Amino acid sequence: MAADKGAIDVGATLRDLRRRADLSQRELAEQSGIPKSTLARIEAGQGAGPAFRTVERLVRAAGGELVLKLPDAPSSAAVDESPQAPDHELWDELRDEAGRRYPAHLDVRRVLTLRDWPGAWWVHSYTLPQRLWPVRVPELTYDLDRARRDQRRVRNQARARVRFRRAFEGLPATSWRFLAELPGAGPVGELRAHERSLDLLRAEDWGDRRELVLEGVVVAPGLRTLGIARQLIELLASEMAVADIRTVHAIADGGNVVFLLACGFELQAGRPSALTLEVRPTGP
Repeated sequence: MAADKGAIDVGATLRDLRRRADLSQRELAEQSGIPKSTLARIEAGQGAGPAFRTVERLVRAAGGELVLKLPDAPSSAAVDESPQAPDHELWDELRDEAGRRYPAHLDVRRVLTLRDWPGAWWVHSYTLPQRLWPVRVPELTYDLDRARRDQRRVRNQARARVRFRRAFEGLPATSWRFLAELPGAGPVGELRAHERSLDLLRAEDWGDRRELVLEGVVVAPGLRTLGIARQLIELLASEMAVADIRTVHAIADGGNVVFLLACGFELQAGRPSALTLEVRPTGP
């Protein structure tokens, strides 16, 4: 639709609202009482401009709010849009192999690896080389499963909004704690470490030299593999550099060893990985 100053693309705006509400054209038509064919024409920018009442019913059914502005108002938008709304032009440029626009509510994304494609059920290891792929992998894909779409959107929003800081409140001077937090939701990741005394460890005078022991790094289950734990490690390293601390030790196993190696840790040959003390009860 038109792009005069003070005007909006009603079709693109409705597609954006449907995407955020996770509604297909059929579902929005049913909820608004507007025929699906009418909604399809509006989104395609075909025919005359839609009636105000029609747009209002569609916007409200999609969870939006129609706001009228005076000509001298600082904002020219007729629909209250979230600052997190996707770029209309980016979504509208995407087409399938028949040249058709993808359903707005399905969050189309590019397939860069097999891990990106839900249809790769035929391979358990996502490292299978492309020459061995039994089917042609599409360039673009999307999730039909609503729960999967919701989870992906939550993860994408968390990746963009997460904030990191070092926490000092209620901790002794030798304790190190770093938090990954989402505004309004609280901590979603945490790293803890503590300083250890080299004098007690080696019975020697090491002066002011200090070392850290990494106690653990945890991230909320639904937000793992987003790089939050790695950023916590990087924040720890930057704070160590400021405090002139050169070494941090860690004990890990399994996949945690691989993660720490990817973060720059090195294996120490000849060092025990873990010790266990078991205490027997003293009762009868």
